[in-house]
Order: sequence, then C-alpha cells, then structure tokens
Amino acid sequence: MNIETLREYVLQKTLVTEGFPFGETTLVFKVNKKVFLLVPLNAGQLQFNAKCDPDKAIEFRDEYPDSVLPGYHMNKKHWNTVIANGSLSNKQLLQMVDDSYDLVVGISKSLRKRKN
Repeated sequence: MNIETLREYVLQKTLVTEGFPFGETTLVFKVNKKVFLLVPLNAGQLQFNAKCDPDKAIEFRDEYPDSVLPGYHMNKKHWNTVIANGSLSNKQLLQMVDDSYDLVVGISKSLRKRKN
C-alpha cells in the first residue's frame, strides 16, 4: 500500500477532512473535527497513527511487534503507530483505519457501509 491509496480510501469516508495542523510533514485526517489518522510524509515507508481499542492495541503490538508500536507522540493506551512493512495485509491495514474512524465518529457500521 502507498500513501495515495490510503488517502483515497480515507477520503471516501463520510465527513472526513484532511489538513496539516501540525506542520507540512504530517497529514492529518479528521471526522467531525476530531483526529482519527495521522500520516507522517517524511517516513521512509508508509506508516500511520490510528486510534485503537486499548485491549486490541496490546494484542496487535504483541502479534505484530515489528509493525504495530505504541502511538508515536500519542496516548500510548489508545493509539498505535502502524508500519506498512508487509507484515500486515492491505486488508488488515485498512481495517485498522476503519476501526479508528469508527471509534472517533461513533457511527454504526450500517451507516458507514451505506456511504462506501
């Protein structure tokens, strides 16, 4: 997966906006003015910070220690830094994005599916 594929996927979601509130090297996606995904543009390979259920966050870090780390510059309990280094499939990466979006926006999956 690359940054453009990720960006196109995220921007298809309901009420999502993008911007650079933290400087020109971090692309930030928000829903209802709340951050749910941060993508550093100056990293060597695609990575992103995504919000995560605290229990799932620990599970992902244990299962994928080279790909899922405590959220860089974020609340480590609720955020993971996910590195797209091939250990996780594109489907898994996008599911983490979906989970982050759902946690922040709080909408039902049926409403989200109607938009996608």
